[in-house]
Amino acid sequence: MGRLIGVFGGTFDPPHLGHLILAEQAREALDLERVLWVLTPKSPLKADGDRTPPDVRARMVEAAIADAPTFALSRVDLDRQPPYYAVGTLERLRLGAPEDSFVYLIGSDSLADLPRWHEPQRLVGLCAAIGVMQRPDHPLDLPALERVIPGLSAKVRAFPAPLVEVSGRDLRARVASGRSIRYLVPDGVRRIIDADRLYRQPGAR
Repeated sequence: MGRLIGVFGGTFDPPHLGHLILAEQAREALDLERVLWVLTPKSPLKADGDRTPPDVRARMVEAAIADAPTFALSRVDLDRQPPYYAVGTLERLRLGAPEDSFVYLIGSDSLADLPRWHEPQRLVGLCAAIGVMQRPDHPLDLPALERVIPGLSAKVRAFPAPLVEVSGRDLRARVASGRSIRYLVPDGVRRIIDADRLYRQPGAR
């Protein structure tokens, strides 16, 4: 029998302590052998604007997870052409490791948007389970989702996620305004942000 692998996707611009806490919570709650951090160059559902180049974000993810042997950066989306739909990501992961089973990790806020995703029914079929990080401010309404995506309820594995009020947008704004991000991102990530002068206003020192 293969391994049970978590798939934790995001743009990670930058990766922060909230990401690490959620990934570790999922690993423990769902008994995952590994968690793959799938860095998405551009989200198909968000108007991301100008993102930090993917290779720089990949360096930041590697720095963030350097001390976590159960976490690994996956290049499955980095090494393919857009659009970066989750269903395509899972197809490629399964082709690369057909003996493994994949648990797609998603927040309860994003689960509500699942019917808007590309081929959500096929996505559900490709997963061994969907690990739902349940936020207290976004309760699950599985009966309503089940009517739109039959079979979803049987795949959902919900677990409580700590409410960590850290976001990439806030961190980028803090850097741009000269405020500290110490203790909000791992030290290795902060060093890359400082060395590459990321998120600063043009002309800022």
